[in-house]
Amino acid sequence: MLNFDPVTLPESSEKLRPVIRAFIADNLPEGRRNSDFTSGYDARFSAQLGEAGWIGMTIPRRYGGSERGYFDRYIVTEELLAAGMPVAAHWITDRQTAPLLMTHGTEAQREQFLPGICAGTVFFSIGMSEPNAGSDLAAIQTRAKRVDGGWLVNGTKIWTTGAHLNHYLMTLVRTSPPSSNRHAGMSQLIIDLNSDGVQVRPIVSMTGKGEFNEVVLSDVFVPESALVGKEGDGWQQVTSELGYERSGPERFLSTFRVFHELIKLVGSSPAPEQAAAVGRIASHLLSLRRLSLSVAGMLQAGKLPNLEAAMVKDLGTRFEKLSLEIARLAAPVAGERASFDQALNDSLLLSPSFTLRGGTSEILRGMIARGMGLR
Repeated sequence: MLNFDPVTLPESSEKLRPVIRAFIADNLPEGRRNSDFTSGYDARFSAQLGEAGWIGMTIPRRYGGSERGYFDRYIVTEELLAAGMPVAAHWITDRQTAPLLMTHGTEAQREQFLPGICAGTVFFSIGMSEPNAGSDLAAIQTRAKRVDGGWLVNGTKIWTTGAHLNHYLMTLVRTSPPSSNRHAGMSQLIIDLNSDGVQVRPIVSMTGKGEFNEVVLSDVFVPESALVGKEGDGWQQVTSELGYERSGPERFLSTFRVFHELIKLVGSSPAPEQAAAVGRIASHLLSLRRLSLSVAGMLQAGKLPNLEAAMVKDLGTRFEKLSLEIARLAAPVAGERASFDQALNDSLLLSPSFTLRGGTSEILRGMIARGMGLR
């Protein structure tokens, strides 16, 4: 059953907010601010964040992290997203790969990868989805065949954000043939994206950019040391990993720039219909934030809130698309609209991808229904 624990951000975490705002002001990259966490790739800025201790915040100090809690990380995440910072280089690595390695990786893997991740200099992409599987991860067909010293991997991954720029691919593969248990026989391997047999093909979105990629793996040799955890534990690993992916504030702040620009555009004396639109967006935003904070609190407590995270992601995706339409209709025709139009156009072009990343709405709703005993 769904169970959102009541959570309030501690005062110690709130004290970080002016600190990260000052950091952003001092290190604001040149150029326009980004409308989405995937749309600004800046390795230099990621390295600056890492040096300041704003990446790997929940990772122990012995691996280069700050050894803080999830609430501290939540504050930093909110501020970076609200300010439109170019965080795409390290985002997925920090959000998913680092906690995955802490929970399931070997000590050698932690020592090899976590210091660079925390420094903002080592970047991972995620290889889960496949062309013929979509969001049904149990239907993946990428195979890893055992050979001397490791595996040979063959298959194709799709929607792999940043694979054309990143260093590694955390890859879900079949290490055993499919059986009656659809979730058995899967493992995760760390694949060097510079390995022989790796081909990265960009998927150009309506923005004209290629954040997404198709990655073709043809007889790619992966050493034994690249296996994450135990062979066959892949499903358990990605299930816990998706809890981090689906529940964060990026699930409802990807269109925040549009809301911010709308408030600036309507000014301090909005028309009644404009005030109603601002209030409608704000009420959705604050409600989703409460749900997301609850998931952060459960993660901090060591729980596995997969259903709650799926709910946040599904509701957040719907809100992000709805908020664009509300803002578009409420914006005045006259006035200094350039910043608003830019943010709106960027978000509209990105919005089809909101449903893809982290699982489609249909898959998420099916998970929620099963978890609640409705199917």
